[in-house]
Amino acid sequence: MTSVLQTEGLGKRYGHHEALADCTLNVPSGRIIGLVGPNGAGKSTLLGLTCGLIAPTSGTIKVLDNRPAASAAQLAKVGFVAQDTPIYPGLSVADHLRLGARLNPRWDRQLAEGRIRQLGLDPAQKAGRLSGGQRAQLALTIAAAKRPELLIFDEPVAALDPLARRAFLQNLMEVVVEIDVSIILSSHLLSDLERVSDYLIVLAAGRVQLAGEVDDLLATHYRLTGVRGELDSLPANINVVTAEHTARQSTLVVQTAGSVPHSVSAAEHVDLEDMVLAYMTQAAGAAAGVPGSRTSERSSEAQR
Repeated sequence: MTSVLQTEGLGKRYGHHEALADCTLNVPSGRIIGLVGPNGAGKSTLLGLTCGLIAPTSGTIKVLDNRPAASAAQLAKVGFVAQDTPIYPGLSVADHLRLGARLNPRWDRQLAEGRIRQLGLDPAQKAGRLSGGQRAQLALTIAAAKRPELLIFDEPVAALDPLARRAFLQNLMEVVVEIDVSIILSSHLLSDLERVSDYLIVLAAGRVQLAGEVDDLLATHYRLTGVRGELDSLPANINVVTAEHTARQSTLVVQTAGSVPHSVSAAEHVDLEDMVLAYMTQAAGAAAGVPGSRTSERSSEAQR
């Protein structure tokens, strides 16, 4: 299977600060890859390394089977849209398309002009006068018309209202079908990632906490609920991600490739948001030197 991104022990330091550590991934091509994590998790660093904007301190990275930014041909294979959806306010929409055609050897003029018409953008309009949603759509159009094999987005919808976000994601899905491209989409908005992603990478505290096909990950993660003490002894094949205890009840998020013991009174699959938050909670506790379980003892009166 062709990989769009391969890393082995990848790390990046800025002085004494370790932004990314021991990152090992093997991400297949043809996926929409959701990259999620809290602020300072290392997401932008990983994207910068993938684009070749920065160099690693340790480990190795290959993008589309080559070193990032190794040549003009390699640069042409990767499109990148930064968080502020960079456009030139003084240039018109048409100017942006002409600039894209001049800078990108594989520029698809028909695709670019067709998308501008579909979006209802006036080619003579200055980009600085476009709405936030329109600027994001213009940036997406330019990136897609480059005809890359990999498109990378760093928080592209963070500043958009819900309607503009929805339109952007819908157009993103259309681009995937139209040009057969792999996508890496970094976002804090788990609902958006759940809507479009079929592969997930969770970063926290500069390390990969979880990575894999979304359907496979969801199939192996459960929420277990039982009376206090019922879940103290679980089989070795069940990995406890987080645990929460009250005086009467224990709630665990666990990962297992096997079956849940019949003795567990309540077990259900978690959704993507709960799964991601469990790993982020685990990483935050580990970084703070706190044991994996979170205990909240409440009195009997408080539970009535």
